[in-house]
Amino acid sequence: MCPAHGLLEQSIQTQNETKDVLLESKDAHSTAIEELRKKIDEIVKDLNILKQVHALQLVCLKGIKVPGKCFLASPVKKNFHAATDDCILQGGSLSTPVTGNENYQLYVYVHETIGPMEQIWLGINDLLKEGEWVDITGSRIRFQNWETEVTRQPVGGRSQNCAFMSIIDSGKWFDANCRAEKAFVCEFNIV
Repeated sequence: MCPAHGLLEQSIQTQNETKDVLLESKDAHSTAIEELRKKIDEIVKDLNILKQVHALQLVCLKGIKVPGKCFLASPVKKNFHAATDDCILQGGSLSTPVTGNENYQLYVYVHETIGPMEQIWLGINDLLKEGEWVDITGSRIRFQNWETEVTRQPVGGRSQNCAFMSIIDSGKWFDANCRAEKAFVCEFNIV
């Protein structure tokens, strides 16, 4: 074998070894980049959760806390659907008291923040089936605080499918046309 041929084979072998090292290095580099991407995604996810918690804390500082949720009043009058959308955009839903105590706390909060003569939308309606009052999730409501002594609510039939709380009537509920404009309170679930 001639010396030139031996050098050529040695050069080819060195090039192949260099290629193998470069490929291994490239694979290691790709793996490291992928791991960094995963860590960045986790950090972004954690940051978003912290932002949500912080936002809820700010909302609750502006509003009032009750067990498991907080309320934030909006004195701007809107129809039922616009009020519902506004609460959803803020990350909550229209207030829907689920106990007598919660209803009372909502009543007191609205009395103090919006006024003693106000009416606020509740997240309760019978739009799908007349007389079947449900919350925003479509679940039948368990707690009710309809005004029953004087006007025997709800009485609106098919023309009044959305519920509101009357502050002048000590937090009693009434039904109304969903197009009417009323103040509202958003609620935010907290842990």
